[in-house]
Amino acid sequence: MTLRFISSCLLALCLATAASGAANADADDASLRVRAEQKAAALVGQLTLDEKVEQLLNTAPAIPRLGAPAYNWWTESLHGALGPVPTTNFPEPIGLAASFDEALLQEVAGAISVEVRALHALGRKTGRLGRIGTGLNTWSPNINIFRDPRWGRGQETYGEDPFLTARLGVAYVRGMQGPDPDRPDVIASPKHFAVHSGPESTRHHANVFVSPHDLEDTYLPAFRAAIVEGRAGSIMCAYNRVNGEPACVSNELLRARLRDAWKFNGYVVSDCDAVQDISEKHGFAPDAVTAVAAALKAGVDNECTNATLFDLDGLGNRYKQAYERGLISMRDIDQALIRLFSARYLNGDLPGLAGRPAINTPPAPVTTPERDALALKAAEKTLVLLKNDGVLPLKGSERIAVIGPHADATRVLRGNYSSALSSPPISLVDGLRRAMPRAVVTHVPWSPAITDGDPIPTSALRSPSGEPGLLAEYYDADERLPKRYATHAEYAERAGKVKFKSKPTVSRVEPGIAMRGNEHAQLSDYYRVVWTGFVVPPESGTYRIGLSGPNAELMLDGKLIAQHRHQPWGTRSEMSTLELQKGRRYPIRVTAEALLLAGIEVLWKRVSTQPEADLRAAAAQADVIVAAVGLNSNLEGEEMKVELEGFFGGDKTSIDLPADQRRLLEQAKATGKPLIVVLMNGSTLDVSWKQAHASGLIEAWYAGQAGGLAIGNVIAGKTNPAGRLPLTFYRSVEDLPPFEDYSMQGRTYRYFEGAPVYPFGFGLSYSSFEYGALSVQPIDGAAENGLRVTTTIRNTSSRVGEEVAQLYLDPPSFEGAPRLALRGFQRLQLRPGEQRSVTFELSRRDLSFVTRDGQRQIFSGEHTVSVGSGQPGTGVPVQSGVFTMTRVTPLAP
Repeated sequence: MTLRFISSCLLALCLATAASGAANADADDASLRVRAEQKAAALVGQLTLDEKVEQLLNTAPAIPRLGAPAYNWWTESLHGALGPVPTTNFPEPIGLAASFDEALLQEVAGAISVEVRALHALGRKTGRLGRIGTGLNTWSPNINIFRDPRWGRGQETYGEDPFLTARLGVAYVRGMQGPDPDRPDVIASPKHFAVHSGPESTRHHANVFVSPHDLEDTYLPAFRAAIVEGRAGSIMCAYNRVNGEPACVSNELLRARLRDAWKFNGYVVSDCDAVQDISEKHGFAPDAVTAVAAALKAGVDNECTNATLFDLDGLGNRYKQAYERGLISMRDIDQALIRLFSARYLNGDLPGLAGRPAINTPPAPVTTPERDALALKAAEKTLVLLKNDGVLPLKGSERIAVIGPHADATRVLRGNYSSALSSPPISLVDGLRRAMPRAVVTHVPWSPAITDGDPIPTSALRSPSGEPGLLAEYYDADERLPKRYATHAEYAERAGKVKFKSKPTVSRVEPGIAMRGNEHAQLSDYYRVVWTGFVVPPESGTYRIGLSGPNAELMLDGKLIAQHRHQPWGTRSEMSTLELQKGRRYPIRVTAEALLLAGIEVLWKRVSTQPEADLRAAAAQADVIVAAVGLNSNLEGEEMKVELEGFFGGDKTSIDLPADQRRLLEQAKATGKPLIVVLMNGSTLDVSWKQAHASGLIEAWYAGQAGGLAIGNVIAGKTNPAGRLPLTFYRSVEDLPPFEDYSMQGRTYRYFEGAPVYPFGFGLSYSSFEYGALSVQPIDGAAENGLRVTTTIRNTSSRVGEEVAQLYLDPPSFEGAPRLALRGFQRLQLRPGEQRSVTFELSRRDLSFVTRDGQRQIFSGEHTVSVGSGQPGTGVPVQSGVFTMTRVTPLAP
């Protein structure tokens, strides 16, 4: 089929739609999409081959003669927008999943979408379109299944259950794209398609074998929902192979499922360097040219490559050579470009599409009090109360000793894929003081730990003139650097010799130490920034101080603390130990260079030289101990250079707490005072000791900028917790199959046969609830058409509270049948004594399960349906009923 024929078909469809008078919204939307494709085809038809191939990369250069600005498809907003100015940091997705609240997810995604558009507007204002974080699309949400607690990136997901992940993924997509997917505010790219969940150390070459049953039952439902129901405008293919084929050339995934079965009409983007992996890591293609040809023909429209980070030239040549060698056709190239330019017309990046309003989001300020309040609300809804022997909530006048490495920590709140710039984060100790102003809250530092390191807060910084913060002076490069480099070696050589102007281009007081140069139009992509002023410690004691960043230097009190020159991204110095006095002004000078890439953090932590003695002394004066323990995203995350006990490459090798934290909790328990444990982590931990010995146990995840206040409000009783676990909390990894095994047998609540410490869906409240008998009614006279399940819920306590009603199905026995399967959830608030009717409408797909051979169908026989506060058989209020299916009903993929 020729491009002319495609254009003729598009034109004919457009005219036919217009002639119908656009009688309904569907016709209007179809017409808009057709017009976008027409305009895209017209634009693509004017491009030369050299221009075309460059547009296939994540960095699409400007085409001035056609009025097309530069565009970078690399934008991240997993749980907050990332850019050069402060943005709102919401809880990590695994925490958002614990809310079991679709409306909340959609509201949070909508707020992030506004900030992504503001960053795009800032990019237009500063002339930085074409740089990361300026696009009107986003590589989110991550809807991979968190099948194994060892995976470091599991914190980015919505947990272990396909149904929960699907519902929350759809909510995120709808919130991000807005009410009309044909006029998206920001285009969402669910990732990583598909069958991708670790290990991080093998992801570039892993060959994942998965059964047809597990593929249809576990790994694809959330992607189908995001595409078919959420109408996501994009999707990202994964690094790994799936049953022998790299995901970015998989016929089963990209053609049979995505295009044919799900009727996807958006664009596919590769994970960064996944196309390169096709030849270099998987050996599936003989060379780079063949690799790009295979990906393009399979349906990958946009290639992300890390080489664009260094402005390397000629990256499109592989596609040109593939065309010249006859491996791809002009139609292959044009088809991908029409999809990409159509998206840019539909999201408003390219003007002139009738029916698409112009983007009018102001560039600043990005954050607002309303979104700060939403961050607090979201954090409160994510908290899961796992144990309460009556100690919670506190009365508000207690003497509280706050211990543990996360007691005063703020970096832990952010999670991964988060901006160093956000509204000021609130630590747990500060949150407790705000929530309980009549209480005596004493912070007790612990010994040095692997989790140490928080940005120095504005309250501890003073500029030379005495203002909060530091004086920041930006020095632009003293020379014009190349727009493109032939090789990475050329970039390294030129970047290593950059000289900077002697006088600052920009001078101002900033609240902290972070790279903000990209918000200034007068700066190039190469600059040096120097922060000067004073550190004023809030307390006397022992501090650990260090530096993170590829090109940076830290001087404190006239001493060189750390210096990095051309270090790998993410390099952290050893933490230096200093004795600092409360209120004394210590001169600080920090220098960092932006050489296309830019990043810096100055980290500190107050610690104790006699932690056991300090703990005993504080406990003696306390009524209750609050211990904040867990992990952080410097230990678990994406492909990290971490090799410590319990951690490797970003993944965990154990689900135990670090040894020093286990010792801390044992010593706290030995004091005899009530012990409330607060967990901050992005994944399952073994909490069996805490379950047995703590008086109260709260799972707080990585709770975002307002996390400390949210936890404080729950402990104080100002907030009644209602979060539920989106993960099974196991006792040990010894209870699980090998990490590399992608079979679901023996994993997650659906297939795990052992006894967990806490089951999926579990969570307590300060209120109590009672469920009435179930009514199970067929829709349109036959159960095979769907079911309507109704119950009543009554708040039997004296407190207003939220309940999460969960509906599970237990199907007839068949090979591959799960123990149970979540098929509905609703979060609702009830006043004391209030009773409300709750109805779940189950579709045919909700009622279906998957055969051993991968066929989705409604099984005949007796099914059990249960509705309650959690899984049936776990000791929570549940009502159950049965219904019978008289025949087998196959469903489409």
